[in-house]
Amino acid sequence: MLYLAIGFPPAAKSCAYRMLETANQFRAQGWDVTVVTIRPQAWERDSGLDHSLSRRVDPGVRMVELPLEREDLATDIRSFSAARALDPTGWVRRWHKRQRARFPEPAFGGWRSALERAVLRVHRAHPADLMLATCVPYVSLAAALRLHEAHGVPYAVDFRDGWSLDVLTGVPAFERDSPEGRWEERALRHARELWVVNDPIAGFYRERHPALADRVRVVRNGYDEDSVPSRVRAPRSGEPLTFGYLGTVNFSLDLLESVLESWRLARAREPLLRDARFEVRGHLGAGAGRGATAHADLLTAAADDGVRVAGPVAKADVGALYGGWDGLVLMLTGGRYVTSGKVYEYMASGLPVVSAHEPDHDASVVLDGHPLWTGARSVRPEALCEAFTQAARMAAGADAETRAAARRHAARYTRLAQIAPAVARLARTVAPPCAPEGSRP
Repeated sequence: MLYLAIGFPPAAKSCAYRMLETANQFRAQGWDVTVVTIRPQAWERDSGLDHSLSRRVDPGVRMVELPLEREDLATDIRSFSAARALDPTGWVRRWHKRQRARFPEPAFGGWRSALERAVLRVHRAHPADLMLATCVPYVSLAAALRLHEAHGVPYAVDFRDGWSLDVLTGVPAFERDSPEGRWEERALRHARELWVVNDPIAGFYRERHPALADRVRVVRNGYDEDSVPSRVRAPRSGEPLTFGYLGTVNFSLDLLESVLESWRLARAREPLLRDARFEVRGHLGAGAGRGATAHADLLTAAADDGVRVAGPVAKADVGALYGGWDGLVLMLTGGRYVTSGKVYEYMASGLPVVSAHEPDHDASVVLDGHPLWTGARSVRPEALCEAFTQAARMAAGADAETRAAARRHAARYTRLAQIAPAVARLARTVAPPCAPEGSRP
């Protein structure tokens, strides 16, 4: 199996968890797996690195790392041309135009030839029975199509959020007859399956591509069982509560302002929160602006309200982090087409969850019935203040059975439970391979 997975570990990206489990599941089900990705150095410019993820990759997975990087994320001005130094905005605009000349994707289109050559080269060395391409970048579709047209290798596409849908607004991202639309239709026409992360996105693609309807599959993200605490601590009498957010801080500034204002109000009104702390963990933004954002300024200014920013967390340490918190804050943008990956971990933690997102959101569908969820009211400060108050009382008063029920609610969403059946089903669409020597049963 040839797996084109830009964002594979050690990239510190949420998509890396899904890619990791997918590759490992193909190995577990008897496949020889080659992952085509980019060098770790490229992720140092973008989202950063988490080497604890690499240690979880099945040792039988073969890695091919391509020397591709995004030039627009470079920060060493000594390497800039005079044209870029004098007009950086104009340089990026012209660079995007050059990228789109090869494939209609501004930041990655120029990778098309390198990706196509790479999959052809890998196939010559290790003939593939199946290829799985995961997006973004969407230029990966060109490589899957090239290998299929040249050698007849069947392929599937893991779109996750999709390309022609703007999941934040819920409207098409481009027209069918646009360059992007024609590429999407051409690539999906031959795909054995199309994976997406939730039912609303699946419905959009079934309606947009009726001929593909029976090949669209919902494969949710899920959570890793070792990323939740082995047991949930009960708050000790007299100790201040600690709420936490874990994830990339890439939501709107308005949302963060509303959450911080509601937190301030709740601390002033609810005795259980009077000395409470709110920890924010994860990357602040991405690329060259990572850490140097208006969000960082807002969070720093809220220090007197018990807000603490402590940076990213290695995947291996996530369970312990949740084990030290008393409640969780789920800050999300978008609506019914957005789920997020963190919602599954939050549910499985056994901790109260404050939803700081619009009520009509796919995270609400997943959380519905969770006994320690405050519900999704609105993102207005007064509503979120009430949610923080409710969550504090849950944290202080929930018994062991309630916490166990919260974890049972999440149990069906383990990443293994989501990915393993999808891999098995996709594998059945091609001739079964011979199990490689030393593969896991």
